[in-house]
This record gives sequence, C-alpha cells and structure tokens, in this order.
Amino acid sequence: MPGKPQPFVRNFHKFIDVDKADADERHLGFEIELSRAALRVRPDWFEALTMLGHALTKSGNHRQALAVDGRLTKLRPDDPIVHYNLACSLSNLDRIDESLDALKQSLELGYKDFSYMLGDPDLDNVRRDPRFKKLLERRTGKRQP
Repeated sequence: MPGKPQPFVRNFHKFIDVDKADADERHLGFEIELSRAALRVRPDWFEALTMLGHALTKSGNHRQALAVDGRLTKLRPDDPIVHYNLACSLSNLDRIDESLDALKQSLELGYKDFSYMLGDPDLDNVRRDPRFKKLLERRTGKRQP
C-alpha cells in the first residue's frame, strides 16, 4: 500500500560512509584501466585516448598524460582541443615555452573558450608567464588583467 516513505529509506545516505577522495581515486583508476583495455583492442581509438589523458592528468600522472596528448596530436593535428590539452600537459610539467607554442596552435586552430582557459588549473604555470597575456591580447583584442 503506497504511503509515507519509511525513515530508513528516506535517510539511507546516513548509513553509507563514502570517502570522497577514495571514491575519486577509484574512479580515475577505473577510467585509466578501461581506457587501456580499449586501446589494447583499438590502439588509435580517439575517445579512449582522450579519456585516458584526462584521467592521467587528474591523477597527477603528467608525464604519461603528455605521451597520450602527443599521440592525440598525431591522430588529429587540426583539432584545437587536442592542442589545448597538450598545452595543459606541458604546463603541468613546467615546460612553458612548449606549452605556449601548443596554446598558440590551439588558438590558431579555433579554440575560443577564453574564460575556461583563464581558470583552468592545468594552465597555472603558463599563466604566470607574461607571454600568456600577450598571446591572449592578440587573440581577443582585449587587455588581460
């Protein structure tokens, strides 16, 4: 007979102890392993490589993420997001000159999400360089703060 939900059903979340950091780490591990499994079947599967690159970056494996991003630029040399992600990986490794080059390439190919770029933590290192502001000023026509 339908009626008022039982208190234990309504408050079930109180009984589930979830450690967010552990859950995030397990999720990234799952994405990494799933991507690698997919790539064993299709080594140039763009979506699997993209997922792997993002998961490696989020888990702090920046050297591996850079290798994936390098592979993606060979698969899709005209994709602005691929070059943007390459710039992020290079920035995370403090390879500023190369990051700026990849970012410039991304912008030349049509990347336009400037507000995201200004807040993306993966670009923190490159944003400290005065050349970053100049690059954006040339692209947007607006003076950067």
